[in-house]
Amino acid sequence: MLITAVTLAKLKDSIQLKRFVASIVLPRVFLISGFSALVILLHHADLPVSFNFLGNVTTNVACNLVLGLLLVFRTNTAYDRFWEGRKAWGMVVVNARNLAREMQVAIATSQPTEQAEKLAILRLLPTFAILTKQRLRRQTQPQELAPLISAEALAKLQQVKNPPLEITLWIGAYFQQQYESGRLDATSLWQMKTGLNNLIEGLTSCERISGTPIPKDYAVYLKRLTLIYSVCLPFNLVDELEWWTIAIVALICFVLYSVEQIGDSIEDPFGCDSNDLPLEELCQTILNNVEQITQFEQKEQSLLSEVVVLAEDNTAER
Repeated sequence: MLITAVTLAKLKDSIQLKRFVASIVLPRVFLISGFSALVILLHHADLPVSFNFLGNVTTNVACNLVLGLLLVFRTNTAYDRFWEGRKAWGMVVVNARNLAREMQVAIATSQPTEQAEKLAILRLLPTFAILTKQRLRRQTQPQELAPLISAEALAKLQQVKNPPLEITLWIGAYFQQQYESGRLDATSLWQMKTGLNNLIEGLTSCERISGTPIPKDYAVYLKRLTLIYSVCLPFNLVDELEWWTIAIVALICFVLYSVEQIGDSIEDPFGCDSNDLPLEELCQTILNNVEQITQFEQKEQSLLSEVVVLAEDNTAER
């Protein structure tokens, strides 16, 4: 039963059009199929449409090798960008967790105002992630930040050129203030600043990927090459396959266009398509982690001390 369920799930994924590139390439496949049908009709009308010299374009080993290498290079380059973007966001998630943990444990707060200030700074970590997501998508959605920061802070962020970078300045200034007030030691300050630098590194990596697209001439040339190959294909097959030419051409073109479209879909991994990175989920993960960490209080530290003492007693009895 389990094997059958897995098989059915894979079959469902393979035939679903909306989630993948099939829904994008099918119009082009139908267009080439219609062109193939026209070539077949002209062939049945005894017009000279079966050109053997076009077979050199579609069956020549060198031509196929060049087309295959270009498609593979295009897809690999796009996937490298996708994976590098995922690693950059992984860096953001890890360092946001570490910073929140260090701030909650290492910075002592005895007054309610100090605790409220630390909580506000902790909320800047998911704010940084959300602002990074909006910057990469070239969006401005203040309502998404309203539950995390004050209206005054939100208004100030709307006036700066790089809001995520501004957030790191606020967090860094808070660290320095806590160190000068004696509530943070030098070692913890260095660790927190290192985590803050890593956040900026993740932001910069994402900006580099988003701001450096694959050269347009390369993408256009590949599209032209696949189009020439598709147009020449029915002329080479019509004499032997006749009406079967439509099915064969459609299948070959579907594979070629799908591989090409995969590269187009994932070269910018920060968009809103189904193949892009789940930035909303990553931002929500950071928010959930920060909320969990803020619930850790000093009384829980006392409980941990009691657990350690109890463990030592049990060891001594053995």
